[in-house]
Amino acid sequence: MQRHRDLTRRELIKRAGIAAVVVGSQGSVLSDRASAQQRRGELLWLAGDHHTHTQYSVDARYTVRQHAQQAKSRGIDWLVITDHGRGAHEKVSIDRTYADVVAARAAIPDLLTFQGLEWNIPGAEHGTVFLAPSAREAELLHYFEKNFDGVVVFGSRATANDPVLEAKARQGIAWLASKVQDGTARGALFLANHPARRGLDSPHEIRGWNDADPSVAIGMEGAPGHQAAGVARASGGPELARGFYDFTPQPDSFAGYPPESYRTFGGFDWMTAKVGGLWDALLAEGRRWWITANSDSHAVFLDTWIRGFGTGSYDDPSSPFYGRYGDPIDTGVPQPGNGDFWPGAYSRTVVGATARDYVAVIDAIRAGRMWVAHGGLIESLDLRVRAPRDGDGGGVTLGEDVAIERGDDVHLQLRIAPARTANANGDMPRLRRVDVIAGPVGAPSPDRDIMTAPGTAVVRSFDVEGRNGEITLNHVFRDVREPFYIRVRGTDGNAHAPGSIEPRLDPVPIDPWSDLWFYSNPIFVAVRR
Repeated sequence: MQRHRDLTRRELIKRAGIAAVVVGSQGSVLSDRASAQQRRGELLWLAGDHHTHTQYSVDARYTVRQHAQQAKSRGIDWLVITDHGRGAHEKVSIDRTYADVVAARAAIPDLLTFQGLEWNIPGAEHGTVFLAPSAREAELLHYFEKNFDGVVVFGSRATANDPVLEAKARQGIAWLASKVQDGTARGALFLANHPARRGLDSPHEIRGWNDADPSVAIGMEGAPGHQAAGVARASGGPELARGFYDFTPQPDSFAGYPPESYRTFGGFDWMTAKVGGLWDALLAEGRRWWITANSDSHAVFLDTWIRGFGTGSYDDPSSPFYGRYGDPIDTGVPQPGNGDFWPGAYSRTVVGATARDYVAVIDAIRAGRMWVAHGGLIESLDLRVRAPRDGDGGGVTLGEDVAIERGDDVHLQLRIAPARTANANGDMPRLRRVDVIAGPVGAPSPDRDIMTAPGTAVVRSFDVEGRNGEITLNHVFRDVREPFYIRVRGTDGNAHAPGSIEPRLDPVPIDPWSDLWFYSNPIFVAVRR
């Protein structure tokens, strides 16, 4: 993308500490195409990744600039740096990361680079926390980590199944919301990462996070990173479970989760992949709980880089590498055993923003205007749902609500642009089937740990194999009497559970490019009484 003509490179560099933080009519950094789209009232569909790690994580290696450059070269528009919460990170790494993020914003001004944190959620797993850029973003992240990170505050008890820890997590979310409300922060979000991997994110905790503030705690990774983790050792991979979902129940795991929940299905987390499962149970309560997909990039599959000098000194306050590793070293030789992809190479979350700027991206994620895909399966997705009064050209899109009169028909139209270029593996993926999934919406269950939505089902499947050009699919819900929600998914059709159209439990080893899916976030239909 070109720089907006109103801002010179010198001005961008001068503003790098809060690059492009002004919004909309106040001067967003927009391309000419983006400006034209905004004038027509259209959304900008921007691909991103909210979960990446650098040399400031105890288990990673890359620089902030490397991730930013790699992301931009792979079509990513927005990127969040999310190094792990830890004592050394809280003390020194946040400020050092901030300086690197500022430099990356200056060097690559048309990539929206957020600074965030992979939060050790007290009493649970990990989550992404990030803020819109401002003069105080590093200060706010530092305070949040020091006071609410599970490892920093509770040490070895970080994942304990303890009401005190669970309350601390909710307090952290409420604190983020308070900083937005008092104007100190210009936007803040929390999303649960790899939520079913270790069984630590219980259903009542997820509901509690959302209840603590639904404008901050807005969703979870529908598909985890580490998608190359299942590649066979003979091909240079780790040959572990896809997504590194190779855990079994632990003392602090939620006892109600079945054994299969610790694995992925078509590369997606069990909470998302199971129709009528936990994600649908949340949506069936009317919760605006969205899904994303990202790289969780620590060490890239067959990359030639190794961790820089300073290995083993991350937690040593006397070391010059305290809180970081030295810059990575390029060996020129592919390194076996890595389970990740670069941002944008395999997983992407595409958000419908009103402008190409930081706050607009946060607003789009909060609103649920997002779809996710693996392996370049599709190029674009436009889902519209309309009431009879909307006419042929109206309707709402992902994350939005439409209201109808009792007994009205509800019209769904889905337009998909299939892949037109080879993906990062050199393949031309082919979309073969699209499923429409719907379920009733009612009052929240008194059982805070309920994780089923028996009314949710695949209501229609479209065979789209062999179609060329844009695919347009239509479906009508007749004589609607009760509120419900709609979401869609699609697949290359290469792998399914035996005798089913559902995604299979991923085997080990697995080629992640051989089993591709996309998922949308839902649209809600309300019925006037």
